Amino acid sequence: MVQTVLTSFKDKLNLPLVKKQITTLQINLGKRCNLACAHCHVEASPKRTEELSPEVCDRLIEIINTFPQIQTVDLTGGAPEMNYGFKPLVKAATKAGKKVIIRSNLTIYFVSGFEDIPEYCAKHQTQIVASLPCYLEDNVDKMRGKGVYNDSIAALQRLNQLGYGKDANLILDLVYNPPIPVSDKFSLTPEQTKLEQSYKAYLQEHFNIVFNNLYTITNLPIGRTKFQLENKKLHRPYLHFLESNFNASTVEHLMCRSELSIDYLGNVYDCDFNQMENLPAKTRNGETLTVAKLLESGSLDLINEIKTAPYCYGCTAGSGSSCGGALV
Repeated sequence: MVQTVLTSFKDKLNLPLVKKQITTLQINLGKRCNLACAHCHVEASPKRTEELSPEVCDRLIEIINTFPQIQTVDLTGGAPEMNYGFKPLVKAATKAGKKVIIRSNLTIYFVSGFEDIPEYCAKHQTQIVASLPCYLEDNVDKMRGKGVYNDSIAALQRLNQLGYGKDANLILDLVYNPPIPVSDKFSLTPEQTKLEQSYKAYLQEHFNIVFNNLYTITNLPIGRTKFQLENKKLHRPYLHFLESNFNASTVEHLMCRSELSIDYLGNVYDCDFNQMENLPAKTRNGETLTVAKLLESGSLDLINEIKTAPYCYGCTAGSGSSCGGALV
């Protein structure tokens, strides 16, 4: 008998999910992208035009320079490299001594006007977290588009030539995303360490590619993933599957607890997933937050309770899932 009532995530925890001190600023620079991947929770594509404004970019640079507690500036999109503010934010954050993460689709390096991105990232010693949802060509092209795999391989080889994956200051990590379920035979992401070994062996043997770490990330049922699940009447069953695999030991390590997610308009969210579902973060007084309010208040730690939703089960199922891969 299929379970029909989904326990709210908040009830599952028994206690409110609360923030720790903010140490990570994750900035979604916009929805412009050269790809339109089947699993994209941002629903980015070449047709989207939304991107960071100069005003919000200036305020974000001010935040980076104002709050020494920020350890990491994490840039995402869309293809973050395509959206306004990419280079100014990289430059400001590295100058301020922050760790900078670029979440790249790799193929952007072959788009006119962005060919210099690998060298720019190497110059500023940014960490690159690159999407490669499988180490096999057919699986990648099915999710991301024909020819994406070969471009991704060429991009990884280029990064290796610059020292990425080899030099201790040039970290290159890859991201595995499972295929979107097409039946109710759901499964959790593979064990991260074992899959990393398979990726490394295959990419080394076939392409002489090296990298640092593999992150396994669960497909959360939002954006295009949610649309496809709903189309096959699998959305609710998938949520129940995730709930049935809830792992309480992941909660302590959830990325939302120590980060702020900022959108291209300067609005503040607890995480990138809440951002895409338009679930803004709230202060203790119930006010919605913006980067302007953070600067005005002189504090990043204005949020007590984190906003949760049923898709939060995706981050807490099995070994857990985050922008840094498995949690436990």
